[in-house]
Amino acid sequence: MENKQLRIGCVVMAAGNARRFGENKLAAVFQGRSLLQRALEAVPAEKLGPVAVVTQYPEAAALARGFGFRPVRNPHPDWGISYTIRLGLEALGPCDGALFLVSDQPLLRREAVAALVDAFRARPDALAALGHNGVRGNPCLFPARFFPELRSLTEDQGGSTIIRRHQEELVLVEVPACQLEDVDEPQALLALGRGEALV
Repeated sequence: MENKQLRIGCVVMAAGNARRFGENKLAAVFQGRSLLQRALEAVPAEKLGPVAVVTQYPEAAALARGFGFRPVRNPHPDWGISYTIRLGLEALGPCDGALFLVSDQPLLRREAVAALVDAFRARPDALAALGHNGVRGNPCLFPARFFPELRSLTEDQGGSTIIRRHQEELVLVEVPACQLEDVDEPQALLALGRGEALV
């Protein structure tokens, strides 16, 4: 039975330098909206507690405020994704679970993220993630019992490090593959727009 009393926070990870992209990837436009705007639109805020947007960019912080989310400044993006995770968890405060959402999945749908939150509420002891045909993607949702492990990550270690240790505790929520596609280079964004990555 779905547990509506759980306090679930969300960390939008928007701090990276995106060196492979060659510019601020978050500001890249896909079908009329920036990647960051599309990421924030995919957050089902009505199902969540606090939403923290961890970023180094003032424009991203301003956009987060426009959505009613809390911007969290990351002054050291070069310290790796683990530092973004720690900043995000600190900003959320006490929570029963934390959803980590990346900012470079242009086709991710709000409905899919909402289904992920619902799956976690049904099984709040388990790790949960979106996936396709048994292959895990992002976003991922961690119960609070994994927060110490998340905080112990270093440099560019992300949540995948922890999920690999606890694979048997992972619940996948099936979505179309296109929603899981991320973009690391401008060419990938162009290909996604042409439908070449929709498999």
